[in-house]
This record gives sequence, C-alpha cells and structure tokens, in this order.
Amino acid sequence: MSELESSSVEQTGKPSDSSLDFAVEAARLLEDRHCTDIRLLDLRGISQVCDFILIGSGTSDRQMRSVADEVSTLGKERGASKFRTNNDPASTWIIVDFIDLVVHLFEPSRRAYYDLEDLWSDAAPVEFAR
Repeated sequence: MSELESSSVEQTGKPSDSSLDFAVEAARLLEDRHCTDIRLLDLRGISQVCDFILIGSGTSDRQMRSVADEVSTLGKERGASKFRTNNDPASTWIIVDFIDLVVHLFEPSRRAYYDLEDLWSDAAPVEFAR
C-alpha cells in the first residue's frame, strides 16, 4: 500500500470518505436542532446526481430556514460549500445542495406528499446516531 493510500485509511481499515463524514455530521446537526424523522440515504451507485440525500422534517418555516443556514455554515467549515439553495415561497420545502450531499428540509405534510423515501427506497440507510 502506498503512503498516499495508507494516509486515506482510517483506523478501522476502511478508506475514509469525507462526503460520508459530512453527511453524518449534517444529519446529527438536524437531530440536534430538533428536526424529526431524519433519514440519511446512501445513493452511491444509484444516482448520478449525488452520493447522499438527507431528509428531515421541521416544526416551522423559521426552524427550517435556521437549520438550512446552519447546514450551509457546517458545509463551508468542512470545505463543502453549497452549490445552491432552493425553497418554495412558503418555506415548506428547503433544499441545500452540496453536490455530493443534498439536504431536504420539509414541513411534514409536504414531505408526505413528495415521499422521497419511497422514491429512493432502494438506497441503503446510513446510521448517524452518536
């Protein structure tokens, strides 16, 4: 194994994955900010658009906007600046796109309507609990 390869191997013996680490950290941030029904899905090998999708429900539009801002800041700190942010006029669905990770924050009824979990039902869930 080359020096470069060995430097990218974590103590677990698995190659490190900064986009996975960032996705897990973002999921934990959603949890810390009291979002509900948080799902982190691994789309590697399934989607050509992104590697991970993070879905969470907010309790209010204000909370969702605040969480979206914090996720953007976290990305910037981790060197994963956001590509763009989109939201509907009522802020019932906010998307923060980091290319490798796409974060979807929903108002619960809007989330049920679009049902992204069913759309990506073949994606493997990623554990993010501390």
